[in-house]
Amino acid sequence: MNLSVVARPQGGGKLDIPTGPRAHAQGACVASPTITVVIPTLNEAESIGQTIDAIPRAPHIHVMIVDGASKDGTQDIARGRGAEVVVEPRKGYGRAYKTGFEAAKGDIIVTMDGDLTYPAERVQELADLLLSRDLEFITCDRLTQLKPGVMSRQHRLGNWALAKAMNILFGLHIRDSQSGMWVFRREAWKRLTVVSDGMPFSEELKVEAWKRGLRCAEVPIDYRPRVGEVKLNTWRDGWRNLKFLLKKRFGNPGPTD
Repeated sequence: MNLSVVARPQGGGKLDIPTGPRAHAQGACVASPTITVVIPTLNEAESIGQTIDAIPRAPHIHVMIVDGASKDGTQDIARGRGAEVVVEPRKGYGRAYKTGFEAAKGDIIVTMDGDLTYPAERVQELADLLLSRDLEFITCDRLTQLKPGVMSRQHRLGNWALAKAMNILFGLHIRDSQSGMWVFRREAWKRLTVVSDGMPFSEELKVEAWKRGLRCAEVPIDYRPRVGEVKLNTWRDGWRNLKFLLKKRFGNPGPTD
């Protein structure tokens, strides 16, 4: 697997989770690092079951959905697949993730949407990559391997513009600023100051991870057509995200931005 972006800035001390031969030194027997998969949901009954089914089944992998009071049976379907359900009545994409991260108990947190767009089957593979490369944060790049027809031209243009703006404003080299699949060590979350409760949470998380000195990488993944209702408004949400980046760089953004 190739890393499209790898950064190892100064600072950001190592978070040591034993793995491989080192984990068994001197006869020690260390279990696999635990993984919590956090999925925000709102009326995802059409797809949440298949999403959970695609995640590798193992005792050390725990699936948690953070649900915004769905009315279509999303919670029941998730529970039926063995997932933990955390209800977060407060609105906001970022708010859901903050609630999930605080509730997560795994050594590693993996995120994705509940609409079948992200490769849930790669959860273990990406966690292994995090450990083998001694990284603290991975963000997944949907755009490098994007297949025709999966994302509209407007959406592709918006993603390109937002990534360009973020890279210029913060001196980064990230291909996909809006990806919602991340893999990171749970302890790393405590070192980030992410204020957004809305859609800008995704881009702010990446800015914080790189600028706070975490050992970061961007990894290309396959991105797939969404199943279910499209909740993103390309122009409205894109403009909101751009304004947030400007406030993050020059002003003082708040949770509602």
